[in-house]
Amino acid sequence: MGYAIALRCRKCGREYPLEPRNLCDFCLSPLEVNYDYKSMAKAVSREKFAGGPQSMWRYRELLPVDSEVVDIGTGFTPLVKADNLGQKLGLERLYIKNDCLNPTYSFKDRVVSVAITKAREFGFDTVACASTGNLAASVAAHAAKVNMNAYVFVPSNMEPGKLAGTAIYNPVLVTVDGSYDDVNRLCGKLAARYNWGFININLRPYYAEGSKTLAYEVAEQSGWCAPDCVVVPAASGLLFTRIWKGLDELAMLGLIEPVNTHMYLSQAAGCSPIVNAFAAGSIHVHPVEPDTIAKSIAIGNPADGYYALRVARQSGGGASAVTDEEAVAGMRLLAETEGIFAEAAGGVVIAALKKLVASGLIKKSELTVAFITGAGSKTQEILSDIVQTSTIKPTPESFEEVFGVSV
Repeated sequence: MGYAIALRCRKCGREYPLEPRNLCDFCLSPLEVNYDYKSMAKAVSREKFAGGPQSMWRYRELLPVDSEVVDIGTGFTPLVKADNLGQKLGLERLYIKNDCLNPTYSFKDRVVSVAITKAREFGFDTVACASTGNLAASVAAHAAKVNMNAYVFVPSNMEPGKLAGTAIYNPVLVTVDGSYDDVNRLCGKLAARYNWGFININLRPYYAEGSKTLAYEVAEQSGWCAPDCVVVPAASGLLFTRIWKGLDELAMLGLIEPVNTHMYLSQAAGCSPIVNAFAAGSIHVHPVEPDTIAKSIAIGNPADGYYALRVARQSGGGASAVTDEEAVAGMRLLAETEGIFAEAAGGVVIAALKKLVASGLIKKSELTVAFITGAGSKTQEILSDIVQTSTIKPTPESFEEVFGVSV
């Protein structure tokens, strides 16, 4: 049995049983999983984790599951020492957490692995989600693995590569005429009508916990220490808050020293409601209409925006927005220096990192981790204009004539 004991309201502290539920009945604030950390501390150790599987499930004791897990090989992705990129940016200790290498090519496999496991525990035979693309593919893949029905709802303008990358698993794929926020509102209404496990609605408290494994892995891969600085892409803001929670839990359990990590949040300028609030010194995140190529993080009304703001401020970090042009330049810079092809959200992270270093907020000698959460192969159309070729005849002479190379 796991160590989860209740769902607790993040605002008023009221507790609820471990059941499919997302919001507090009293104040309508989000619920999160609460644990018996005292008992957990007796059951975990660095040595035990080291002997576990080479996946996110080496940290099973820190996650809210009580049954056989649904695992398609997610996690323990590389923490890459980015010497070439670091030299370009002026950083001596830069690392890339490369979550492009998960089974469906994004970090969403982490959250879905936990949520699908809980869906089976709760007796659901059908799962569903609202998605900008990456979550849809992950839900469809995990549902296929355990023979569950899957309905995935996405905006009608989702990238063709992400549509194909979802359809291959044969879910019921529903495109909705509207933005992600419209899709999410629709799924909220459907969740009230159907007895399904909605991954990011009634299963959201459990789904959220999967993101903590990114923090666990980075700490272990860094020799059991927390980074000085991290840069994380933000859509709803949930990933950002859970990386912080994961580090805090490791410190609470005595597995790392007290955390002094500066948390930096990055968004595309065309959809940056959290960054806007941070810059204004406000605690209120005002919704915006998304207009960016970084569609995987284009959520105009971020559910966890308030909590992400709080983490950024309490950690001594910050928030940065970049243009689409800067995001594409960030994608190219990461690929050209470290051989990692990230989606636009990854380009946002690298472009934001560049700005943070240039402004002096991230120092040369600080241990810095940039989180790359999705692969670029599913969104190639945004890079079509970079393809430049030179056509030659199949002779050495033609090659030498075009390229000016001689023996």
